[in-house]
Amino acid sequence: MFIVIAVLLFGFLILIHEFGHYITARLCHVTIMEFSIGMGPKLVWYESKKTGIKYCISMLPLGGYVSMAGEDEESDDPNSFDKKPVWQRLIITFAGAAVNIIAGFIAMAFLVMFTRVGSTEIRGFISTDYTGYEISSMDSGLMVGDEIIKVDGRRVHVYDELAYEIMRKGTEPLEVTVIRDGQELDLTVVFPKYEVQGQVVGDIDFVSTDLVKTPWSVIAATFEKSWLVVRMCWESIFDLISGRYSLSAVSGPVGISAAIGEAAKFGLEPFVYLSAIITINLGVMNLLPIPALDGGRILFLLCELVARKKLPSKLEANINAVGLLLLLGLSVVILIKDVWTLVA
Repeated sequence: MFIVIAVLLFGFLILIHEFGHYITARLCHVTIMEFSIGMGPKLVWYESKKTGIKYCISMLPLGGYVSMAGEDEESDDPNSFDKKPVWQRLIITFAGAAVNIIAGFIAMAFLVMFTRVGSTEIRGFISTDYTGYEISSMDSGLMVGDEIIKVDGRRVHVYDELAYEIMRKGTEPLEVTVIRDGQELDLTVVFPKYEVQGQVVGDIDFVSTDLVKTPWSVIAATFEKSWLVVRMCWESIFDLISGRYSLSAVSGPVGISAAIGEAAKFGLEPFVYLSAIITINLGVMNLLPIPALDGGRILFLLCELVARKKLPSKLEANINAVGLLLLLGLSVVILIKDVWTLVA
């Protein structure tokens, strides 16, 4: 059941991503040949007599595509992708990632409206007898009722941001700004630490009050929680490149499917939250300026916009092919790692 849920979720996220490309291409009157959910051999398909577009569901639920005339090679079709103005091609290329990110924001708004959202005001501390830590952030001067507004100089608005900043930077004493009795107070706080997957991180050892929900606070919290996911994605990439995290911390479709299955066991809230994280990450990752990803194509288009000269189609196709091979090689390594982790 949970495997089916994971496959359906991946299929849905791919569907809306490709639909973003599809609908903007249709609006720009680009000739579309195929719209496929999944990769590899086609399982079922339908060809529209009106438009000539072939709609397919393929065997491997790990991708999808919209095949447009003139997308990867020159075409004589007057409505081919390569014949359209640069701004239209940019919109079409960007649309897939945009739809994923928007879907993540919508899912996050659902969570903010109908589930508990933590504020940054301290409601109480977790006893060291329960946590097993030798220290408490209370020892550094934090008190019940303090509203934390900054961590290491960065503004925090909701509990998720607060917890993330402490996890990421709390291995060292942190400068924390609180509001106490209406006054701002700067404290140097030492947080407990723990190790996860060989990485030492800071730990938040208190619970917060609930966010008071108003139309404005719901909108603001949705934006803050969603933007945090975007930040986490970018900063995780930086941490991976810088060596803070190893490749063992990266998961592919198999590892993510296992996480989706686990989240589904605990109910709708964690499942929707993880789904929001995945779809926002999918959108952000697709915008990386890497050949074969949407971000790589956007980079080529921006270069064309500045230089007012299109990169030769054959050269662009070769660059994308090399990028695709590298991505596939990385995917295979991550797949082997995920499978080994599951069976070990």
